[in-house]
Amino acid sequence: MLMGGCAWAQPLSSSAEVVRYAVLDLPGAEPQTRVQALHRPVLAQPARYRVVVIPGSGCSGLSEVADRMFRGLLHGEVWVLHKPGVRIDAGPAPTQCPPGFVEHDDLVQWRADAEAALRALPLDDASLPIVIVGVSEGGELLPFLVGALPRVDAAVLIGASGLDPVEAGARQASRLGEREEWQALERAQASDLPDEQLHDGRTLRYWRGLWQWRSEAPLLALPVPLLQAWGSADRLVPPQAYERFAQLARQRPAGAFCAMKLAGADHGLQSAQADGLQKVWRVLEQWGRQGGQGLCEAWARVDG
Repeated sequence: MLMGGCAWAQPLSSSAEVVRYAVLDLPGAEPQTRVQALHRPVLAQPARYRVVVIPGSGCSGLSEVADRMFRGLLHGEVWVLHKPGVRIDAGPAPTQCPPGFVEHDDLVQWRADAEAALRALPLDDASLPIVIVGVSEGGELLPFLVGALPRVDAAVLIGASGLDPVEAGARQASRLGEREEWQALERAQASDLPDEQLHDGRTLRYWRGLWQWRSEAPLLALPVPLLQAWGSADRLVPPQAYERFAQLARQRPAGAFCAMKLAGADHGLQSAQADGLQKVWRVLEQWGRQGGQGLCEAWARVDG
């Protein structure tokens, strides 16, 4: 497969997890569509911020591992959306997606469903700053979901190149020596073949939506600070893609973009030495202590 799935593919623990999360059933864009979300209150008072997580493109269900994954967000209230059709207890690396998931997976529709779900979140305390986190494919949706929340004070990309997905995919195909396969996919999505036909593990409806998706410019234009975290051993996104986005992000005002490159870490920021997610969360903890101001300043303090 030319483009990978979920950034959480590597199990984070072999031990039993303590599940602290409630499962909320939220509305999607259509009356028959429901979007499930995990919710956890802060682990330590005072509450300083909220984190809204938009996951990657796989069918992972994170209820059994969320406690460990997000344990570093001590003073943050956490919300984790799941795509419609995902089993919320499937685990970070399910061997098979639920029946119908691949057939209905659609980037354009997911954006609409995520917008509807975010508008329905019961966010009762408007004084808390909100950081939105886009993981892998979630980073491609991130700039279009900011308006669905009552406020957004910062944004984080994890395992997301920041480039338009078709450009990132072309770079990955070149890296893998699969340019011909990528060109065949391009021809297939531009053809008259039916949307429902599968190609490289996804429907042509999905690929057609991806080919038209333009997220790079909206990300660069975000009116809030943006932190991009990525691993040097990421097998799904080439380093050149991350580096190209960082080059483009130089046009942003001082302090509005920062890149966190984690040596030896994979697509989900995991390595044999460390769980890189927790380093990202330490940045958010520092940011929260700063009153939701100066995300890149918080990164500099933690990284330094």
